[in-house]
Amino acid sequence: MRMRFVIAVCAHVIFFVGLAMILPLAFSLYYGEADAVPLAWSMGITIAVAGALSLAVRVPKDDLNRREGMMIATMIWLAAGVFGALPFFIGKMLGPMSVENFINCVFESVSGFTTTGSSVLGQTVKIEAVGKGLLMWRALTQWLGGMGIIVLAIAILPLLGVGGMQLFRAEAAGHLQEKLRPRIRETAIALWTVYLAMSAVQTILLFFGGMSVYEALCHTFTTLSTGGFSTRDASIAAFHSSYIDIVIIVFMFLGAANFSLHFKAWTKDLRNYVRDSQFRYYAAFILGGTLFVAAVIYIGGIYSSTIDSLRQGAFQTVSIMTTTGFVTADYDTWPFAAKFALLLFMFIGGSAGSTTGAIKTVRVVLLFKYAYREIVRLIHPKVFASVKLGGRVIHKNVLESVAAFFIFYMLVFVAATVIVTVQGMDLVSGLSAVAATLGNIGPGLGTVGPTHNYFHVPLLSKCVLTACMIIGRLEVFTVLVLLAPGFWKK
Repeated sequence: MRMRFVIAVCAHVIFFVGLAMILPLAFSLYYGEADAVPLAWSMGITIAVAGALSLAVRVPKDDLNRREGMMIATMIWLAAGVFGALPFFIGKMLGPMSVENFINCVFESVSGFTTTGSSVLGQTVKIEAVGKGLLMWRALTQWLGGMGIIVLAIAILPLLGVGGMQLFRAEAAGHLQEKLRPRIRETAIALWTVYLAMSAVQTILLFFGGMSVYEALCHTFTTLSTGGFSTRDASIAAFHSSYIDIVIIVFMFLGAANFSLHFKAWTKDLRNYVRDSQFRYYAAFILGGTLFVAAVIYIGGIYSSTIDSLRQGAFQTVSIMTTTGFVTADYDTWPFAAKFALLLFMFIGGSAGSTTGAIKTVRVVLLFKYAYREIVRLIHPKVFASVKLGGRVIHKNVLESVAAFFIFYMLVFVAATVIVTVQGMDLVSGLSAVAATLGNIGPGLGTVGPTHNYFHVPLLSKCVLTACMIIGRLEVFTVLVLLAPGFWKK
């Protein structure tokens, strides 16, 4: 393990994190708000530290190996979380916001970069009272994390004289395991081009829906990234607009679909959406979940009209299953069947190769197909039964990998739940808090429900939930492999 290599690459990525603070700083200066000072200080400190590390540790002119790729993937998210917390922490000291301690600041920052959307804001001070520059930074962290700081790193690594394929594989959130272009840097640029184009379209649509340019940008950053941070305490419910609800539903849905599919469909043939088996399963889960939740809340008398039930059912189902976390209603007051369905959706997630978190639809489908095959083999031991997806036979190694991922995902879920409940959270709140952070969703149920936040969570539990965000974002193995003794052996 060449730690100098790891530090050097991380330093270059940290530099771009600092550089990204220019946008929120510009908004803060435009509106004449006090958070310009903490943003300016944070940008200066981040760029200075990154510059000093870059000068002290040169990047070797050879390629990454698999272990270094995994180490860098984890270190980048940790470093981004720490330096991304500086505007909140310095803002706390200077007065524009109140987050109490640095752990809360890191929690908010990691929640942003991992596109989780769990927040500590709104407890001691309303979100609307926080400076526009800090809220823009909060939204921008999700937009950057959505496509992945790792993909951004892939785009710049060739400029540093190193290849990025190992780093690309380590970003196991699935950002295009197949290459769209012959060279990995061109692949990253293709992904960012699609991401930027979709962001521009959504910003325009939200602006025409009555949002200011500032709010349209913030909500675009946190919708397409399936992040869920809002500039309002009441989230999307604050706008009281069916039009805005529909626009956000559409772009949450698109953000949780495979971005390689977007690229292929939009540059070649839109029928690629229909042909893609993963997309069909993903759309079917969304549609089925929406109809079920809408039916439950309509029968339960939560809404008197079918249209309102469908609208609210669709918004919350899409928001939870895409791991975005926006809310238009307090679903914690809905009937048990609807709440239980939403809790299950927290584990499913969207498509592999998207900005979403959780287990992913394709893995859930493969797990069910794998389990069904085993039942068939028990009944008919001599029958050869294979698992197929989209007409293609899935190799045994892939099925074993999916099964192993599910086992480790659930082990982390159980272990984290035990820790947070022992620390004082009730079982429902603890279960949903871990499910929401590990799945990168945001709000849960109970004391961390849609009308609450994570400010009151004990510090140790908050550290565990922060770790869950990173583990979930990097899809378990990339982080857990660092705990294996063999990883550090030559």
